[in-house]
Amino acid sequence: MNSKDITLWIDERWYDALNRHLKDETLEEHLEKTIDEMCRQLPGQEYERISAEIRQEQQDDQKAREAARRFAVFHVTEGGSSDYFLAEENLEFLQTARRLRSYIRKADSDAPAHFTEMFPRGEKLSREQFEKYVSERLDNTGKVVGAFDIDLDNGHLDALNIMDGWKRFRIQDVSSAVYFAMKKSTASPKERWRIFLDRLHGKEVTYETEPQYLTGSRTLRAEDISFAEDIIQNDNLLEFYMEVSFHADEVFGTNVYTTENDDWLNIYANYDLERGCVCDTLEVFLQCSNGDELDFKYRLSPEEQALFIPKMNTYCQEHWGQSLEECCADYLTEQSPASPEMQM
Repeated sequence: MNSKDITLWIDERWYDALNRHLKDETLEEHLEKTIDEMCRQLPGQEYERISAEIRQEQQDDQKAREAARRFAVFHVTEGGSSDYFLAEENLEFLQTARRLRSYIRKADSDAPAHFTEMFPRGEKLSREQFEKYVSERLDNTGKVVGAFDIDLDNGHLDALNIMDGWKRFRIQDVSSAVYFAMKKSTASPKERWRIFLDRLHGKEVTYETEPQYLTGSRTLRAEDISFAEDIIQNDNLLEFYMEVSFHADEVFGTNVYTTENDDWLNIYANYDLERGCVCDTLEVFLQCSNGDELDFKYRLSPEEQALFIPKMNTYCQEHWGQSLEECCADYLTEQSPASPEMQM
């Protein structure tokens, strides 16, 4: 829309005096009203023609601004609360993953308490609005550059792919993929994307029902905990295979300690190198004599987690010649940014 700048020079004393005598408006506001009145005194046909042209230009400008908008939409679950919002930024999967990694690592002393605070200009949405923008993303209009459902309580990130729909990944896998994508400071944006997607290849989580949590008649004791086989490192997790040298049915409520079947359990405990603690769940796989495999989880109490630390530490020393603390230090050193560009 074309505008004309009008400059009026007036002695400061006249300006101050006029402002004192004007009621509830400044001199500038009064002059604008005066010009509006002068415009209305133009011949009716000319006034209507110019007014219509200005309205049309304003509508065209609004349409152009709307067409140029690029934003991402989010559903974030954290601490039991659920938020839908829009971020007017060009946040595709990799960009969103970088911001999420920065948040969960809390590398910055000024890191916010909630992930939604990573988007200070975020605009709240209703669930219906979020679903509408999800549909628009699938239509690939170009306006909605990303749609994400991030569940920090359960550790999942769902990203909407315009070809294949929703894809779910573990947040820790996404964070690890970001690290490798950004590790080489000279990598091009295209190369970063390739590394990021390659690292996530094959790590998609299916939308099946979450494994059932097992409960028995008693908790684990220190003498129940022993390990066998190699320690396996999966990104930031050390995986320990547990020997079932105790009455597993009492702990898990299963039925393997019997002559009625040939079922058995494979049990895995994990240590988080990034957080420096035992993970709060055991992965329990029931191997049935008919060939079926059923996966379950067992939630560890803080007291049970504490029992694992000395056992894991000793086993780690025996097999790797390092303590858990040393393993954590090595892992964090490897993850440390190599250049300012690595800073999230």
